[in-house]
Amino acid sequence: MDFYTTEGFGPDCSLGFLARRINQGVQGALEPLFAGAGPSVTQWSAMVSIWFGRANTCADLARDLAHDRGATTRLVDTLEQQGWVTRTRATDDRRVVNLMLTPEGTAVTLDCRDRAVAYWNRVLVDWDRSEVETMIGLMQKLRGTLESAAIEDREA
Repeated sequence: MDFYTTEGFGPDCSLGFLARRINQGVQGALEPLFAGAGPSVTQWSAMVSIWFGRANTCADLARDLAHDRGATTRLVDTLEQQGWVTRTRATDDRRVVNLMLTPEGTAVTLDCRDRAVAYWNRVLVDWDRSEVETMIGLMQKLRGTLESAAIEDREA
């Protein structure tokens, strides 16, 4: 059974619209919180991807952040200029350039993580733990569904 109908579809029930608005709101709230630490939210997101091992190369990072490769290369250039990331050629394949956080980059990443945790705890103060866990579970399920659909679309 289809959930949406053309008559009942609008911004207030559109998953895409709501996700975008939530993302915009969070970015707008975190930017001033990160100002003292230095990175933008996008820069911090890239450093988190590297820190968690989700991205070891620019190509990995582009996929993880859903950015194009050119924008990601410019982002990494900036992170490197700030002294937060280093690039190192792989010894087994000289075409591969690995990304690593510097000690300063790790410190900035963790400082901003602590700021983000404090922000989310403040925002979610009136939510029950079970509501937050349910929301996270549903968002993870939706992410998996979207990733599977994208793979099916590419193979079709």
